[in-house]
Amino acid sequence: MHTNQSELLQLKNLGLASVNILHSVGIRSRDDLHRVGPVEAFISIRSRGINASRVLLYALQGALLDVHWNDLDPDLKARLASEADRHLSSMGRR
Repeated sequence: MHTNQSELLQLKNLGLASVNILHSVGIRSRDDLHRVGPVEAFISIRSRGINASRVLLYALQGALLDVHWNDLDPDLKARLASEADRHLSSMGRR
């Protein structure tokens, strides 16, 4: 197992499938995810044609906060979803 893969797997909410998806968009460490941010990471994933639901968006945010995605504040989830939807709509995706 690659060191950075192991690092990402240690984050809450992220399993092997999620880590592989993150790798496909160039996110290989917690620092990469933090630098890019959950919304931009989600947009990059969707832009590659990967069918990812909002749960992945929430999971990415939760991974950075060390919180289970389902325990994120509902207002935060709404802001994340709104921002992602805005970007995806402007790209003709949703």
